[in-house]
Amino acid sequence: MTAAKATSRAPRILCIGMPVRDLTFQVRGLPARGFKVGAERFQEIAGGNALNSAIAIAKLGGRATICGPMGDASETSSRYIFDDMAKLGIVTQDIVHMPGLVTPISAIMIDPSGERTIITFRDPRLWKVHLPDTNRLLDDCDAILTENRCAEFCTELCAEARRRGIPVIVDVDHVMSMREGLLTASSHLIFSSEALQATADVADDAAALHKLAKVTSSFLAGTRGPQGTIWLDPNGALQETPAFPVHTVDTLGAGDVFHGAFALAVTEQQSIPDALRFASATAALKCTRFGGAFAAPQRPEVEALLAQSASSPA
Repeated sequence: MTAAKATSRAPRILCIGMPVRDLTFQVRGLPARGFKVGAERFQEIAGGNALNSAIAIAKLGGRATICGPMGDASETSSRYIFDDMAKLGIVTQDIVHMPGLVTPISAIMIDPSGERTIITFRDPRLWKVHLPDTNRLLDDCDAILTENRCAEFCTELCAEARRRGIPVIVDVDHVMSMREGLLTASSHLIFSSEALQATADVADDAAALHKLAKVTSSFLAGTRGPQGTIWLDPNGALQETPAFPVHTVDTLGAGDVFHGAFALAVTEQQSIPDALRFASATAALKCTRFGGAFAAPQRPEVEALLAQSASSPA
């Protein structure tokens, strides 16, 4: 089954997080401690979980608004990131500049397998941001997509969105407390395998999902890269969505692209199985190209892969 077609009114998704300036280096191998290596390719791109997701949403035909803290408005990196967002029509009016602070920056090494190794600096004071007015943020908002490390400044907004019936999709990529507010201020929680096991304190993805189901009514899933995604259906039964096999050259931003595509599918009222396949196909295509989330595919490419997969013999 192919992904649902975009509606005449493209959904608007509010992506909450921190834009990042990514300095990417393609290398033959990671250097040993105290050694130097030369890079075969260099690219400077705008990144960060929320922004990467917003890029994917925009390229798939949705409307994306980015909200969260950035450094001082006079920074060169701030202007660079804003220029990149403008090219894709991502709305930036709800970015909060924090005077005197530095916009997050990452140094990223990508090895021949496409795996990335990342060093990131985020000024701790950025987490103290106060977001714009709640009513303004939720006006014409079809869904919120955020990451769990932003809980300190977005949980109340997410809770209000749920009270208004707006889906809240949370990318959980590091351990969270079993009493974390986002467990209940969300409609969909998608964990990385590592964060899933660490949060539940269980060394098994399936068992971890079942344990978390006791403390939240949110949809629960765990992503496992090329091993696909496992998730719980409404009856609490474990289900699996396989990954699409592709030749991987760059995994940078693939998880964020997955979350952006899934959030868009949710706003289009795709079924969970279809939404996960749509997200998996989008992330798989991204992995075949260099350029972080900017290598995310257009919607016709995703639908072609889904159609090809549906017509292939089992």
